[in-house]
Amino acid sequence: MSQEGQVSDTIQKESICKSCSGKLQFAPGTNKLKCPYCGAENEIESSPEIFEELDFEKFVKEFEEKETTEEVATIKCQGCGAQTTFNPNVVSDSCPCCGSPLVVKDATTSHLIKPKALLPFGINQDKALAEFRNWISKLWFAPNKLKRYARQEGKLAGLYIPYWTYDSDTATDYTGERGDNYQTTETYVTTENGKPTTKTRTVTKTRWSSVSGHVDKLFDDVLVVASKSLPKEYVEKLEPWDLVNLVSFSNSYLTGFKTESYQVDLREGLDDAKSKMNTAINAAICRDIGGDHQRVHSMNTTWKNITFKHILMPIWISAYSFNNKTYRFLINGRTGEVQGERPYSWIKITLAVLAAAAVILLIVILANKQG
Repeated sequence: MSQEGQVSDTIQKESICKSCSGKLQFAPGTNKLKCPYCGAENEIESSPEIFEELDFEKFVKEFEEKETTEEVATIKCQGCGAQTTFNPNVVSDSCPCCGSPLVVKDATTSHLIKPKALLPFGINQDKALAEFRNWISKLWFAPNKLKRYARQEGKLAGLYIPYWTYDSDTATDYTGERGDNYQTTETYVTTENGKPTTKTRTVTKTRWSSVSGHVDKLFDDVLVVASKSLPKEYVEKLEPWDLVNLVSFSNSYLTGFKTESYQVDLREGLDDAKSKMNTAINAAICRDIGGDHQRVHSMNTTWKNITFKHILMPIWISAYSFNNKTYRFLINGRTGEVQGERPYSWIKITLAVLAAAAVILLIVILANKQG
């Protein structure tokens, strides 16, 4: 079930405004489709479908079932490797992940797991752009070109990025050591007034004892980023996500935005989730051991009732090229949190260093004169 990194534009039939025949778009922060031309609004009907977690093992065996998968035509970006699907009437566009130009002639078809739920955009492009500009204004030694870039309209693209969430019951047997601190008095020799002197002092030592035990831990909605097109470090820093506000998947929420398809497949995502769970299990074991210090030597975990969901999260994204390198900026489409890569202006850094050196030299000259 491996899947290359992909970015797909919405492939649903576009909603048409009944008043002016314009294309309706989802309005962030609402539950409506809105016409950007005449302002007409349509309420998005709530989906009766319940986005329950799917049984992992059962789903793996039944992956080819049509109701859980879809065929998506994509165009591969030669710049970053992401793949994009255009609307039927579009023949060219730019890659939302790196800004490279794309054309429709090289489209290929892929077999994907359908998303079950999503978080709709909560802030619009104007709000996201304001947060983006504020973030850039605080960057030290940022190139002037970047700040001019941030002042331009239309530099942000709305993108839904893919996630897996995993649930599991875990039972872990462990072995380790418990360290309990105790205090003791020791003597030592020091020199005072040129003579050796014997003194005493209180020191803390640790008494270690072997332990073994068992911990049970339930995990719910462990998030795993299913994208490789974007820098994972910055994507994860966009958290937390308000998962309580997830809604059943509907193409209406995608209207006017692009959607990135997963490139971390279901099994690979579970491995990532287990790594995160193991960190939490290790912490639970340390609490179970008690004492002042803990050492965990072995963990034997049984994973039960593993379930998952495929969901989409909203981000505003901008790609900026500087000195032949692409920098990506990501904005949480719900909270406005900004994260991203940033370029440095070495001219500004050099001038700052020279200015600091000049100030230090001036201080030295003045001090010598006063001396």
